[in-house]
Amino acid sequence: MTPAIDDLDRRILMALQEDADRSLDEIARVVGSSKTPVWNRVRKLRAAGVIGRQTVLLDAEALGFDACFFVLVRTSEHAADWHRRFTATLRARPEVQEAHRMAGEIDYILKVRLKHARDYDAFYQSLIADVRIHQVTALYSMEEIKATTVLPL
Repeated sequence: MTPAIDDLDRRILMALQEDADRSLDEIARVVGSSKTPVWNRVRKLRAAGVIGRQTVLLDAEALGFDACFFVLVRTSEHAADWHRRFTATLRARPEVQEAHRMAGEIDYILKVRLKHARDYDAFYQSLIADVRIHQVTALYSMEEIKATTVLPL
């Protein structure tokens, strides 16, 4: 069940999405409240599962991960054990940043981050060795135009 979220909650969530490293005092100032109500609401939103784990966003290119691929996967396998094996394979691969099961002609789409474009073949060969896949299409991202984790509250 989705908890009731009011305007102050939304402002707090937006401030946290912009920079979760801010102090409670800073967030309270930005949202027009005081520290204690902000802290209580943050605790409530965490307990409700609205706020998940906190992490740090790293710059992939600054760390040498220059190649980003979107991998389209079609499969002729739809059995539960195949799906479990496929998802376990994807979860075990740190280069797979995102994986989505799709509706439509493509069964899955993966976002794969690698140091070099030439590393894709090793990823591909390893993937098809681990799990039977009908068709794989790789799309190389030439430029990232927008990337955000911010939800439009």
